[in-house]
Amino acid sequence: MSDALLESDLPDLELVHRGKVRDLYAVDADHWLMVTTDRLSAFDVVLPTPIPGKGRMLTAITEFWMRKVERELDIPNQLTDVPLEQVIPDPAIRAPLEGRSLVIRRLEALPVEAVVRGYLIGSGWKDYQTSGMVCGIPLPAGLELASKLPEAIFTPSTKAAVGDHDANIDFATVVDTIGKERARQVRDAALAIYAMARDYAAERGIIIADTKFEFGVDANGTLHLIDEVLTPDSSRFWPADQYVPGRSPESFDKQYVRDYLETLDWDKTAPGPELPPDVAEQTAARYHEALERLTRDA
Repeated sequence: MSDALLESDLPDLELVHRGKVRDLYAVDADHWLMVTTDRLSAFDVVLPTPIPGKGRMLTAITEFWMRKVERELDIPNQLTDVPLEQVIPDPAIRAPLEGRSLVIRRLEALPVEAVVRGYLIGSGWKDYQTSGMVCGIPLPAGLELASKLPEAIFTPSTKAAVGDHDANIDFATVVDTIGKERARQVRDAALAIYAMARDYAAERGIIIADTKFEFGVDANGTLHLIDEVLTPDSSRFWPADQYVPGRSPESFDKQYVRDYLETLDWDKTAPGPELPPDVAEQTAARYHEALERLTRDA
């Protein structure tokens, strides 16, 4: 793991925010530098063990999806054409950032996570078991763990700070937070992106069970897709040939790490436990498989 990047340090740029995975730096009045590290968070806790290559894989997947979404759905995003060497001219400082860093537009992030679910798993399954609903949306009775939903649903959540937990909210709360028209715009965009990606991934043997998007707005109020898009960090990717309703499927995402952590005597609060080398390596292999399947021959 000698080349893994757990935390970036760029003394010539102002650190704006250090998130669970990404470090954000101010470049100028119009741009930020977003560095995707090899940190991994599980149960909203950043773990001390990096996943080698993870940041570069997430960056490649996000760029792929953002350009595809803009091309096919005409939804703009935060990407720019500014090269990294223009912002980080020193080759020695730039080297560990190559492939994991993007110069992006400065946008105002909306304070909600735009979650879309096509299958019943995770916190949605827990909500359904207690109420028969997910985020206030009634679902048919008798669904099993990992059941495919009759149609994809928009199930937003709060955007928690590092160390805090996201919480599911209903659509009315989104309306109260960002207004009715903006809430509808976010919901419709998220559902459209999910539907496009779901069909594309299915052709490559991947079920996208659920995912979360983030959106921001520019000075004119135009909605943009931001942060990360349809990565193994923000989505559940299941191999279609191993999917069986009623049990938690194998995955190409960090569910492998969650499953390992569930075997430990850990209360899911910081600090998180170290991961054994084989767990880190297997996680990296799953991320790489997702990258290859999604972007090969694209």
